[in-house]
Amino acid sequence: MKPVSIDALYAAFTPAVGDTPPDMRRELGHFNVFTVGNQRGRLPHRPPTHFNRQAFYKISLTHGCGCLEYADQAQKVGPYFLFLATPSLSYRWAPDEVSTHTGCFCIFTDEFLQPAKGGVLAQELPIFQPGAHPVIALTQAEYTAVKAIFERMIPEMASDYAYKYDLLRTYLVELIHRVQKLQPAASPAQVPAATRLAAQFAELLERQFPLDASASPLRLRTAKDYADALAVHVVHLNRVLKEATGHTTTTLLGNRLAHEAKRLLKQTTQNVSEVADRLGFADAAHFCTFFKRHTGFTPSDFRQ
Repeated sequence: MKPVSIDALYAAFTPAVGDTPPDMRRELGHFNVFTVGNQRGRLPHRPPTHFNRQAFYKISLTHGCGCLEYADQAQKVGPYFLFLATPSLSYRWAPDEVSTHTGCFCIFTDEFLQPAKGGVLAQELPIFQPGAHPVIALTQAEYTAVKAIFERMIPEMASDYAYKYDLLRTYLVELIHRVQKLQPAASPAQVPAATRLAAQFAELLERQFPLDASASPLRLRTAKDYADALAVHVVHLNRVLKEATGHTTTTLLGNRLAHEAKRLLKQTTQNVSEVADRLGFADAAHFCTFFKRHTGFTPSDFRQ
């Protein structure tokens, strides 16, 4: 069976604008839901997917075992789990050959979610924050409860009800709250200014990554670049981060650059010079010196 990309699935399941009522047209392309598995409940064996990153958010519910690779991490998962993907997360799924795999997933954009009460943005939700863990292990009972929400979405998506997207948005909000209860965020409290600044720095840093082949070189490269973007003096930013993390701004930037360099060397076919350019280094020699200082390996040795 020839592998089918998510983009192809998305296009196949999105009806032509002319076939839909006017009230639905504004929602086309902003939400969809799919089931995974054939009639026997088992996926045909296929090699691991390529590293994938899409321009939408994704909540996947799976019954099965395998390995999820994201950033430069690899995690064994199963038999019941949720996987949360954002437009900035690059990942790959490698199912076990002997395991049954079933489940469902939905994809959506910020534009789809915004009309919900409060105009919530997906990027502001705790489950999609840069520091949040994208994998949530489930008990069988939790899996059944989450699956029940998907089982309401799937027939509604196929219906011709003129306001079906409003109903689907309600189901999506319910799903998000269910997931957030499985991975509760810290209780809201008065956050000191220094803590806020450290969190803003971390979020701004994560927004720069991951980089793909079509991305421009990094816009923010130095401690001063980040200080200017956050409208604070570089000395103040460095002091706050040192107190909050125990590391200087330069150290944090270097560690994150090294992390991204390892991901690019592992997940892409870009050569060392291309990786150096993507990360904003003046030349490959400077990048090699930087990489060896942070990892103990040359880029070529690390890739091999």
